[in-house]
Amino acid sequence: MPIDPQNALLSVQAGLAQLSTLIVSYSFSAIGAVILLVVGYIVAGLAERSLYAGLGHISGFDATLRHFFSKIARYAILILVVIMVLGQFGVQTASIIAAIGAIGLAIGLALQGTLQNIAAGIMLLALRPFRIGEYAEVGAISGTIEEIGLFATRLRMLDGVYILAPNSTLWNQPVRNYSRNGVRRGDITLTIGSWNDIDLAQKTMLGVAAAERRVRREPAPIAFVATVGDSTVAITLRYWTSAADFFATQIDLTKRAKQSFDTEGISVPAPPPEAPRQEASATRQ
Repeated sequence: MPIDPQNALLSVQAGLAQLSTLIVSYSFSAIGAVILLVVGYIVAGLAERSLYAGLGHISGFDATLRHFFSKIARYAILILVVIMVLGQFGVQTASIIAAIGAIGLAIGLALQGTLQNIAAGIMLLALRPFRIGEYAEVGAISGTIEEIGLFATRLRMLDGVYILAPNSTLWNQPVRNYSRNGVRRGDITLTIGSWNDIDLAQKTMLGVAAAERRVRREPAPIAFVATVGDSTVAITLRYWTSAADFFATQIDLTKRAKQSFDTEGISVPAPPPEAPRQEASATRQ
């Protein structure tokens, strides 16, 4: 069948007109998408900096949380901008949002433990049951807090051992913070023979506490009989000191109390003598 030149020319012209229409249409869409991306990138940066600075004006708000929330705001705006750009080219944004939701759900299920640590880290940073530099005990974990992150908390034990504890573990157990109140009560107990003057022993221990500058005058130190045995009496000195000086004060007071007892002639009962070892003699037949 012969081709009609006139019909062919008309078809080419119609195709070129349609192509030019598409080019113009998509050119405007592309230009709009570029402008939207640039504006969205700038707005995301401004939102991040503004939120970071705004949260900084809140007294006691943790720097880690400031950084975390400002980054969340930035990426949320960028994701929204990308969805709007795709909408410029006729992509169904509803399906994209549904796909993002499904992907987020799958990631959340796969990283359930990690997300629990992040949620616990946010709560620890917000409520502050312990701060950096404080000594805390959580379950079987105890030590000085060195860093509180979004995933885990780093501690240093009294013997220098390094501990990295997941935040979810720390959040789900009672916290005993030994540094938060600033002061701690200390007890020193020495056992003496029941033949000694108990009043003199109590007076001696109170004199040791009065001579120690790290012992607080309010509440005043007290000395009392803790337990009474068959031939012994346990005398306890109870005092208050700063949390930072707790261990050093306890060590020094224990030593000075024993030295003062020796000076006053207050004797500590000697341990019972060891029974002589009896060696079984081998019977030779």
